[in-house]
Amino acid sequence: MRSRRRAAALPALLLAALLTALTAAGPAGAAGYRYWSFWEREGDRWTYATQGPSTARPSDGDVQGFRFAVSEDSADAARPRGTADFATICAATPERDGRKRIALVLDFGTRADAPSGGTPPAARTACASVPPDASTAEALAAVAKPLRYDTNALLCAIAGYPERGCGEQIPAEGSAEEPAKGSAEDQGGGPSLGLLAGAGVVAVLAAAAVWQARRRA
Repeated sequence: MRSRRRAAALPALLLAALLTALTAAGPAGAAGYRYWSFWEREGDRWTYATQGPSTARPSDGDVQGFRFAVSEDSADAARPRGTADFATICAATPERDGRKRIALVLDFGTRADAPSGGTPPAARTACASVPPDASTAEALAAVAKPLRYDTNALLCAIAGYPERGCGEQIPAEGSAEEPAKGSAEDQGGGPSLGLLAGAGVVAVLAAAAVWQARRRA
């Protein structure tokens, strides 16, 4: 009876070992994405915008910001730097009938966040005077051209920075930039041949163990 119990438990133990190996051999997760994040400010506090700049409709007197950086998601995204408020940013832009003023903080990030070989411009502020129904994207276009978008309307560049790239994934530290030839990624993302072979070996060993335990019983 004890031999049968051991025989029944052995395949499960071998399978657990295989799953552990598969997990350990999986590709490393990416550190994040390099992109322009969009922020809104109330008082001295930045909050991640809940909609994109093309649909956001700020009011006269609002302060909004953009920060270029590498981050995994909105929870760890780097906020725009600087403490300038609306009164400071728009001090030289007088009120006009039929217009609204939007204060914009443009933070081009650090050298560590820049694409390879790139140097980020200095952070700056701008006051956009735009029609009352203008979106944030229209306010940005009024003061920070050229803008660049991808085919999905993702904001890729402000004032021409960066020159290339758009929301690209950044590999985790120590991982390869590109998969090696013959790797799982090259074969459509499935498990590698070595891992499949390992799974076959485990299955054969498990069957043999069960058969041998039954003979002894």
